[in-house]
Amino acid sequence: MKKTVLLLTTLLMAVASWAQGGSALEQLKADPRKGYGMDYPYTFTTQPLTKAPKGYKPFYISHYGRHGSRYYWNALLYQELANLLTKAHEKRCLTAEGEAFYEKFMAAKDELTAGVSELSDLGWEQHQRIARTMYNNFPEVFKRGGNVMAISSLTGRCVLSMSSFCQELTQCNPKIEIREQSARKTLDGVVPTDNQNPLKRKFRRDTARWEKNRDKFQFDESLRDKVIKRVFTNTDSLHNLHHIGSNLINLYTSLPNIGHEGMMGNLITDEEIAAQWEQSNLGSYSWVFGPQYEMIPILEDIIRKADAVIEGRSDHIADLRFGHDTCLGPLTVLMGINGADLDPEDPYEVKNCYQNWETCKASNIQIVFYRGKKATDDILVKCLLNGVEARLPIATDHFPYYRWSALRQFYQSRIDKNK
Repeated sequence: MKKTVLLLTTLLMAVASWAQGGSALEQLKADPRKGYGMDYPYTFTTQPLTKAPKGYKPFYISHYGRHGSRYYWNALLYQELANLLTKAHEKRCLTAEGEAFYEKFMAAKDELTAGVSELSDLGWEQHQRIARTMYNNFPEVFKRGGNVMAISSLTGRCVLSMSSFCQELTQCNPKIEIREQSARKTLDGVVPTDNQNPLKRKFRRDTARWEKNRDKFQFDESLRDKVIKRVFTNTDSLHNLHHIGSNLINLYTSLPNIGHEGMMGNLITDEEIAAQWEQSNLGSYSWVFGPQYEMIPILEDIIRKADAVIEGRSDHIADLRFGHDTCLGPLTVLMGINGADLDPEDPYEVKNCYQNWETCKASNIQIVFYRGKKATDDILVKCLLNGVEARLPIATDHFPYYRWSALRQFYQSRIDKNK
């Protein structure tokens, strides 16, 4: 009975959260590019933030951000497409649109192959703007300057994302002192699963419950076939058409991140990508749900550093972390942000608790801490997911604000239960 009540409560919280921006499908209709999922380039919200309760002011921010937009992560995508298109061109097996795509792709090939996995100009600009937005949203935290600690994954695109963010903060206020660190000793707080993490621990992995009802979802794989037919006049000499189709779709959704929109012409459309989003979102949910407990060290880092600030043992005004979707997505589930931990059995309900575009390029979680005028006042917190006020899995009378003592207890209990 208790489990049912908790499930219904979480569901109601999630429904209230969806209402802020409309249902998942409504959001997708308004912006079909959200169908790109984790390849979706970060967009900035125009939703206003809720004023703090009377007498409360923000004093500290704890943050986790994914690196910004980048070139495709795997060189094989570019290499395989270059070889495939070149052979098809030589055999005159490309359609007119396929030929136009081939010419544009080969013209950009050197740039693409040199840039594999690296941060793009857009990725740098995203973190600049996120930093300035944070500064403008919470001026009380930053106006007097102060100390900030920033840690990053060892990967170059994360280090550069951190540098972009931190440079912009100091541009906003030169009195802010930031220490940036990308080191093995800080990996537990940003990418605990890295094999170079000297504190790496093992945690159990779970399987999302919808997987047991996979046969109840109607999967549609026709887009791959459509795209292949638009590119090639003859497929007799092609092997592993499923893989080829996936490569073409993956290239298409990656192009806006590197300034090459239009390279593929009308071979694929945003609307077609959006039409098959729900099934891709199912895969994403299983992918982020399984390793959620491996993110416990990040949540512990958030709690430990917040405690130090609240108790006066740390003078940080912000702690910043820059990592990957492999951490931010599961962390969203572990923290139950907007009901991401709901774990529905019905595949068609998954879209209502998790949308993979929320783990987009430069996606970020900001936990903002507030103090009242009296020393006896509760510390309040609110959570922003990609700049939008988010719901957390405990009760509150003043959404989006939560008592830190209650939230800390809830998360510590979840940590202790799943270590």
